[in-house]
Amino acid sequence: MLCLALLFIGCKEAPDNSANELFIKNSETALKSMLDWQNETPDYSIYADNAIAYNTYFGAEVDSVMIQSEDTKMKDKAFLDKYDFELLTNPPVFLPGVNAETKLPDGSVRYYGAWKVTLPATDSTEAKSGVLRIYESFDFDENGKIAIQQGYGDFSGLMMFLNE
Repeated sequence: MLCLALLFIGCKEAPDNSANELFIKNSETALKSMLDWQNETPDYSIYADNAIAYNTYFGAEVDSVMIQSEDTKMKDKAFLDKYDFELLTNPPVFLPGVNAETKLPDGSVRYYGAWKVTLPATDSTEAKSGVLRIYESFDFDENGKIAIQQGYGDFSGLMMFLNE
């Protein structure tokens, strides 16, 4: 009987851990994206050529932008030149995402966190900061590059506060 039990246990298939391994790898890429933003050195090579970012803020003129476009890169540069960003939830707690249809883990990455955004002082103004609580998600392509990025937080309210 013991031999039969050992044979049964020994023949069990190892669990498929590939989705978790992919999630861990993709979490590293998501963290790199966030730290690069904080350091004002975005690395667009971690994004797919056709990667999009959804505009989730109030009054957005278009619902998404192509991350690799020169227009987006110029806007990112102008934004980073104007504001300073500090990831307060560091390291962030990443959560595995699931495929919307199958509800199975798919290697995508989500997190809840907080960023401190500062409009630096000038000769005539003092520095002004606000904290933005955010939910952000990253979906990846088959090459491990970010294909979709979207963040939810009160971006419009923060910008109005910083620039009033």
